[in-house]
Amino acid sequence: MRFFVLIGAIAALAVTMLAAEPRPVSYKSGDETVNAVLYTPQGKGPFPALVVIHEWWGLNDWVKEQASKLADQGYVALAIDLYRGKVATTPDEAHEIMRGVPQDRADRDLLAASSFLRSQKNVDPKRVGSIGWCMGGGYSLDLAINDPLLRVAVINYGHLATDDANLKKIHAAILGIFGGQDRGIPVADVQKFESQLNKLGKTVEIHIFPDAGHGFQNPNNKQGYRAEDTAQAQKFTVAFLAEYLR
Repeated sequence: MRFFVLIGAIAALAVTMLAAEPRPVSYKSGDETVNAVLYTPQGKGPFPALVVIHEWWGLNDWVKEQASKLADQGYVALAIDLYRGKVATTPDEAHEIMRGVPQDRADRDLLAASSFLRSQKNVDPKRVGSIGWCMGGGYSLDLAINDPLLRVAVINYGHLATDDANLKKIHAAILGIFGGQDRGIPVADVQKFESQLNKLGKTVEIHIFPDAGHGFQNPNNKQGYRAEDTAQAQKFTVAFLAEYLR
């Protein structure tokens, strides 16, 4: 089954090789305005869509590149900015900015982002999901917990939830991609997370790359980037999105 889904995804990619130019947009989050970048596939739609959530660095070029690639695959991709324009260039700066983001504000921004996508004329409101890396991976899971309409959530080495009361709220199909050498997210915690979701009857797919650490998909991570694992992780993501969101 997964083989044919992947073939279908590749065929769709061939049809939408060029995405439209990125467009700066803004949306309301409570009394505040959040800026983002919207990437739209060629064609009429309606398209499936994804909230694209950045790492602890902020909305930098790497995350925008990931959003552009998703648009190439046929998804409207909204690359959001949880940092209100700030972009970190050092780990210390990233840590400081990340700690300064109130959890309730982030949750509100994320819910407003998925609502914004559903309001777009070229988006199928029943096919909206989320994807994130590092900090953004954790927020992708948070959005799945807080948004009962979310269709899928892709968690790339993001923080996990372990409370059954929260996990019961998830209606989205969950894809988790983790590194076996990630000191911040032990393999045992990932396995427990998967087991809990399975017991609750949720749709979950987990992949652990044994030799990879945290942040292994970003080539800017000079010490930890793993090209082959990244390519395989992207294949898993393409197939998963094709099966549960397209």
